[in-house]
Amino acid sequence: MTRPSRPAPLQLASAMLGSPRFSSALTMAAVGLAVIAYAVRQTIGWAGFLAVLCSLVVLALASLASQWKEVGWRALLPISLLVFAAWAGLSILWSEYQWATLGGLAYLAAFTILGVYVALVRDTIQIVRAFGDVLRGILVASIVIEIVAGLLIDTPIHLLGITANLDAGGPIQGLLGTRNQLGIVSVIALVTFGTELRTRSVSRQLSVGSLALAAIMLFFTRSPIAWGILLLVLLAGAVLYGLRRVPSGQRRYWQVATLALFLVVAGVAWGLRGQIVAAFNAGGELNYRLNVWQRVWDLVPVHSLEGWGWIGIWRTEVPPFLVFDTFSPRVPTAALNAYLDVWFQLGLVGVVIFVGLLGLTFVRSWLLASRRRSIVFAWPALVLVVLLISGLSESSILIEFGWLAFVVCSVKAARELSWRNAFDAAKSDGTLPDN
Repeated sequence: MTRPSRPAPLQLASAMLGSPRFSSALTMAAVGLAVIAYAVRQTIGWAGFLAVLCSLVVLALASLASQWKEVGWRALLPISLLVFAAWAGLSILWSEYQWATLGGLAYLAAFTILGVYVALVRDTIQIVRAFGDVLRGILVASIVIEIVAGLLIDTPIHLLGITANLDAGGPIQGLLGTRNQLGIVSVIALVTFGTELRTRSVSRQLSVGSLALAAIMLFFTRSPIAWGILLLVLLAGAVLYGLRRVPSGQRRYWQVATLALFLVVAGVAWGLRGQIVAAFNAGGELNYRLNVWQRVWDLVPVHSLEGWGWIGIWRTEVPPFLVFDTFSPRVPTAALNAYLDVWFQLGLVGVVIFVGLLGLTFVRSWLLASRRRSIVFAWPALVLVVLLISGLSESSILIEFGWLAFVVCSVKAARELSWRNAFDAAKSDGTLPDN
């Protein structure tokens, strides 16, 4: 009697790497590392952090290769994303700091690969669940460490940037390094937990508790930036809620009316910018940003068209970032404005490509959210609202969690609503020739 042959080790490894359970675990690990990148770097250093990041990238590539038959040729990235990445890569040719640009490009590529992996191997509801579980855990850990620092030992934890101000009502930073970053992540958590509640993907008690936790964290950040983002997200959610209930035949007209309303609101906001600036200038925070922006703007004309070269996180030991090292006791690691940061690093060409990438991704996500029956399609659109608005006062959309979340939304929107789908549909209908 012949024994059944055992699967080869390579087949076993492929089966494990391509399994749904492994993909779920790797997705949560990638999102988790991106969210608390600052805390991980502070505790184990850059070397340890990069070792973890590279390990996740290798696992993601291996897992994606084992599932390639299911993913197919549609795994190609959105062209707009490819163009932006290509221009950032080309900047190494004229960069004033080529080795730093090479490192920045590798860093960008690593989080791009992780974002693409998450978008390709997980459904939208699975992505929402993964983000929800990760953000729940991080917010719980953040409030616990804030309680320890602010109430139990009443001592700042300088290693993690925690100022121990919980007893004074904030601001708190949690594991995110700054109150603004914690506030932005808390707003994304509110969107995620709200989506979980509406889709009933977790128990109602867990959803309500998670929403309460995110709201508490947002309150204690005392971040006017995060509160302003929340207000605009609520407005976008209300508009989206109304559009989803408009008959499909009339939706196009209402979309145009929504765009006109947005332009009017933007015009009013510009007219009242002085009052808005005063309202959001908590503790001189905006004055600090204005000073950073002014110094960046002074350097932009030197390489206005092509930029100084991509770097991602600023390295103040290389020129021209040396001028910011003596800027103030608080040394900036970004331009604190994603659009100005891209203009500084990639020039006018880069910012045009970047704005086009953001606009195309948002329009696709918004149309999907207003057309599809499932409420889960509203999650990418509202997360993009958070990322795009936060880009006016932070550069977080360009690195780590912000970039990973954006890539996930961009790839998902492109796979659901792109010219490739239209081409295939036309071909299957016989309106296009086969060759």
